[in-house]
Amino acid sequence: MISSNDFRTGMTIELDGDVFSIVDFQHVKPGKGSAFVRTKLKNVKTGGVVEKTFNAGEKVPRAHVDRREMQYLYNDGEAFNFMDTESFEQFTLTKEQLGDGVKYLKDNMNIGVMTFQGKTIGIDLPNFVELKVIDTPPGIKGDTASGGTKPATVETGAVVQVPFFVEVGDVLQIDTRTGAYLKRA
Repeated sequence: MISSNDFRTGMTIELDGDVFSIVDFQHVKPGKGSAFVRTKLKNVKTGGVVEKTFNAGEKVPRAHVDRREMQYLYNDGEAFNFMDTESFEQFTLTKEQLGDGVKYLKDNMNIGVMTFQGKTIGIDLPNFVELKVIDTPPGIKGDTASGGTKPATVETGAVVQVPFFVEVGDVLQIDTRTGAYLKRA
């Protein structure tokens, strides 16, 4: 059990049978009444963010999440195959276990796999990945005044909104947290 006074960003707690990561917290001491802690919690399994208020000093069970470094090997059509970088054991994970991270997985990429009580609850991708554009409509000359964007399909199958000057074959840096184009690599 951990006190709400000891909350820190990135800490994991257990609420209603789910595991949540603390995204943001704020200790509030109003002029009238007792102190409380306002938090933003991210559900580790689903990725959803909720806001919750705890009384100051309230005890909450801490979730001990194990993170293991693994290397993505290949997709066999139904499952995604990974290798533990320490023991060299191979594991398979389903698309549901990986969530939105599937869109950014490249062969031989190292990721963190998070487990809670022996069950895989998600993956921890690097913040940025470099992916090659395999399909995008051509930019129209003179159509840059509006600063618009066009869709581009990258090598993993993800569709990203990019500026008009991006062409097929360009390597892009993409933020895996938001799915946004950052720059050409």
